[in-house]
Formats: sequence, C-alpha cells, structure tokens
Amino acid sequence: MSRIENVLYTGKTRTTGGRDGESHSSDGRLVVKLSPPGTAGEGTNPEQLLAAGWSACFIGAMGLAARAQHVALPKDTEVNTEVDLGTAGDQYFLQARLNVSLPGLDRDVAQSLIDSAHRTCPYSKALHGNIDIVTTLA
Repeated sequence: MSRIENVLYTGKTRTTGGRDGESHSSDGRLVVKLSPPGTAGEGTNPEQLLAAGWSACFIGAMGLAARAQHVALPKDTEVNTEVDLGTAGDQYFLQARLNVSLPGLDRDVAQSLIDSAHRTCPYSKALHGNIDIVTTLA
C-alpha cells in the first residue's frame, strides 16, 4: 500500500445519528441530512455521497489523462455512477458501475482516458480490488 508523502487537503466531517442523522463539514460548507437508502426520508445516503464524490474525482482524473495525451476532454463529459448496497449471506457489500460519456471522442481514445483515470483517481484506487466495479463507455 502506498503512503501519502504530502497531504494536499483533509476533508473533515462530524456525523451524528448514522443513516438517520446529519453530517456537517468542519468549514460549514456541507450540511447533509441522512436517510437510509430506499426510505421516504428527506436526506441523502452514504451510497449517493460516494457516487457523487467518485464521479467528480473520476472526471478530474480523465481531464489529467486528456491533457497528458494532448486531447480535449469534451465539455459535456458525464460520469453516471451507481453504487449498490447489498448482502451476501449475512454480510453487507458494495458494488458499483461507472457509465462514462465522452461525446465526440474516438472510442479507443475515450477508453484510454477511462483506463488512465482508473489508475490515477484516488477513489478508484481505494475501491479497486475491494468491490466489484464495472465501467461502461456510453
């Protein structure tokens, strides 16, 4: 496992109440009500938060790859991420799908950007080998 040599940023939150609670960032920019997935609660859930953070980071990683390959990342680039919470026996697990849209790019170039992003995105690196991940180029 690689260790960080230079911390660039630390996200800090305080969560109370678990899946029926709230989470607040230390800088006050994030205030999120939480509700269990699939309920009528008014909050979001950890699976949606993971999907949002991962997809944003993944687009950033594809942007780095595009610059390195001297390719322009399309302005309408999208990553639609789905994170499933499920069980196998009495154990809980996650699995995910990243559906990537890079309109106007040659399929081979687009796939190269996706592959590079999986190698460099910190979320992908943290989850690769730990959960089932399927990536699809739309």
